[in-house]
Amino acid sequence: MMDMTTAEATSETAQERKAPGRPRNAQADEAILDAVLDLLAEGSSAAAVSIEAVAARAGVGKATIYRRWANKDALIMDAIRGMKGPLPTPAGASVRDDLIMLIKANRSGRAKRYSKVTACLLPEFLRDDNLFDMWQAVMEPRRDVTRGVLRRGVDSGELRADLDLELAVLMLTAPSMMHGMLRWAPKVPEEGFAESLVDEFLRGAAASQPPAEGPS
Repeated sequence: MMDMTTAEATSETAQERKAPGRPRNAQADEAILDAVLDLLAEGSSAAAVSIEAVAARAGVGKATIYRRWANKDALIMDAIRGMKGPLPTPAGASVRDDLIMLIKANRSGRAKRYSKVTACLLPEFLRDDNLFDMWQAVMEPRRDVTRGVLRRGVDSGELRADLDLELAVLMLTAPSMMHGMLRWAPKVPEEGFAESLVDEFLRGAAASQPPAEGPS
């Protein structure tokens, strides 16, 4: 049930009547989504984030939020989706180049900005099936982009025909995410990380392997 007051609803509905068909205010949308992410980054659980708190942080009325999102889950889902940014588009030149581009896209300045939000959400994914499903819904299209690159590599003969696509996606994305978010392995340099990760992956995934050198 919506928790806005009758006065709030009446006031904002009256404003809407004065300007029928007016477009959504992109600046207000951005402020609302940023408010959600700020609250999560500060340690609020998804369950503890309230429409009231988001409205106060964004400087809008609750009715403004409810006009845009049906409920809090939909709002958090959009905030998480916005945190990840638009889906990257591989150039299709080579599997190596495309995989490097995808990993770099997940380690951009935008990703680093929101790494604390992701870190705060991770324990909640284990406790809240609904939140876990929301996260999967955001991540699955991104995984599918990587799958597409790998399938193209198998079809072109760049990658092994027996490549396990799901395991390959995990091998490419999980180390990048954990290292970028937590500096999991501090001895691994940031410079050239994406290239090094992809090249190590391709040592086992490439269709043709160079012959092993014998002992000298």
